Amino acid sequence: QVHLVESGGGSVQAGGSLGLSCAAAGRMVINFALAWFRQTPGKEREFVAAVSGSGSHTDYQDSIKGRFTISRDNAKTSENTVFLQMNNLKPEDTAVYYCAAGVFSPSTWRLLQNYNYWGQGTQVTVSS
Repeated sequence: QVHLVESGGGSVQAGGSLGLSCAAAGRMVINFALAWFRQTPGKEREFVAAVSGSGSHTDYQDSIKGRFTISRDNAKTSENTVFLQMNNLKPEDTAVYYCAAGVFSPSTWRLLQNYNYWGQGTQVTVSS
């Protein structure tokens, strides 16, 4: 069992920056890939970024490459934190952002159905 709690988010004008954090707690959570997804009303939840257990491998959705950075702090094997630094935000980045955890191959990180654990979500609003 992995428990995920997001923090951060809020409202910002276009071109601004925000940082999200997700505290991940659970036995051997260090072995889990941690990811961020986002969802807007009426649309499917979409992949944003993911990071491997070691933090050495990352993957990003094309639309946010160069603007968002994912990283993780593996302070303990059972308590990790994943971050999403979002720069040069655009109105189309407005969404509820969710943290997710799972154990599987990086080639399938982008598949929502592979993630076993989810946070409650945090709202990000970017105004033009």
